[in-house]
Amino acid sequence: MKKEPIRQAVDGYYLNRTPLFAFTLLCCLFALWGGAATMNDVLIAQFRKSFFLTDFESAFVQSAFYLGYFVLAIPAATVVRKFSYKKTILIGLFLYICGCLLFFPAASFARYGLFLIALFVIAAGLSFLETAANTYSTLLGPQASSTRRINISQTFYPVGAMFGVFMGSMLIFKEGDASHAQLAAMSAVEAHVHQLAMIRATLSPYKWMVAVLVLVFIIFALTRYPACKGNNTSGASHKIDLLGTVTRLSRNRRFVIGVIAEFLYVGAQVGIWSFTIRLAMQIGDLSERHASYYLLLTFFAFFVGKFTANLFMKRYSPAKVLIVYSVLCIAMLAYTLSVHNITAIYTAIGASLFLGPGWATIYGLTLTGLGRDTEYGGSILVMSIIGGAIIPLIQGLISDHTDGNMQLAFIVPLICYIAVVLFGFYCLRNPGPQVASTPAPATQAMDTHNTTAGV
Repeated sequence: MKKEPIRQAVDGYYLNRTPLFAFTLLCCLFALWGGAATMNDVLIAQFRKSFFLTDFESAFVQSAFYLGYFVLAIPAATVVRKFSYKKTILIGLFLYICGCLLFFPAASFARYGLFLIALFVIAAGLSFLETAANTYSTLLGPQASSTRRINISQTFYPVGAMFGVFMGSMLIFKEGDASHAQLAAMSAVEAHVHQLAMIRATLSPYKWMVAVLVLVFIIFALTRYPACKGNNTSGASHKIDLLGTVTRLSRNRRFVIGVIAEFLYVGAQVGIWSFTIRLAMQIGDLSERHASYYLLLTFFAFFVGKFTANLFMKRYSPAKVLIVYSVLCIAMLAYTLSVHNITAIYTAIGASLFLGPGWATIYGLTLTGLGRDTEYGGSILVMSIIGGAIIPLIQGLISDHTDGNMQLAFIVPLICYIAVVLFGFYCLRNPGPQVASTPAPATQAMDTHNTTAGV
């Protein structure tokens, strides 16, 4: 039996059903930025040793990265508003490629600052990708399943994250690399040679990433995507009214609380992952490569957590799932803080099991019902990723000022997650606009069986 053609609902935003190939390709983008983000966790450990950095200084890897999100999210939303989700994604992929290529001159000059610039450019590209893809994934199907759809998309993130950690640990960390103590004991010339070798080892994974990104860029450019930007054919819905939009959103209490919750969630997530290697090295007395295996296990736990959260959301409301997972995450972090043996590493890993529904669920619950403010609302939520630049710095400061006590620094993500629990309860008490269980009558058809067409 022939499937019903994919149509846009009367509001011009959601679809009557999901175009599977287009949606799956969009989901692959989540894996791409997952790989880039988790490569930072490997780079922090490598740069800390290669450039003789403190925990606070090494955390600037995340600061440069997430600052790119903050600066470029609004411009990305403006591109979406003026052009399309697809063109915004292609711009993001192009910037992502440029940022990866900047690693090569950074390694040639062996300058930490140049690496931070390269990471900023990568993040600029990812800001375009996330601003478009997160919102777009909620729109590619019926409104009733929008939050579950973004959770499915986000399940691809830990797959890319695991691949990023695996590539980084295998290609960047080398058996026999000198430790901090060994480097300090060497002559200046000998230490410099070892440092250059470790810095240039960071190039290996980025060579492969460039090749993959170019391929994805081509496939995405050839794939047909619906507009999902409203049904105002006069073009008035696409006029740029940033001030008016921000004013309306600032008066939307649910949206403001959601942005704060997303800021703290991202900060907690990045803080946990950024220092998992350091925690494993400190408690388990391990090398960087062996400690990175724990980070790989962390992202596997994150994947399992996202997958199970998706299953639970078929039966329970997203807010309830968020609350339960967040409370369990707090319990894991409390154990990591209070027990001073190897089991603390495993509970830090266990915390990632319960990070699963965080970003996507907060995003979906905050974005629901924004209508014409959806594009800018999504971009402001992406800007909240700046939490990933700030929270790890606070953790690094705590560690540096307590003689390297990384366990104590994990109190920061624990506090952040208490706020996430409060957001979940707020959403239960204030469910927001009701969503129809069936798609609205369709008025605009689109043939997506031909996946080689243009925009």
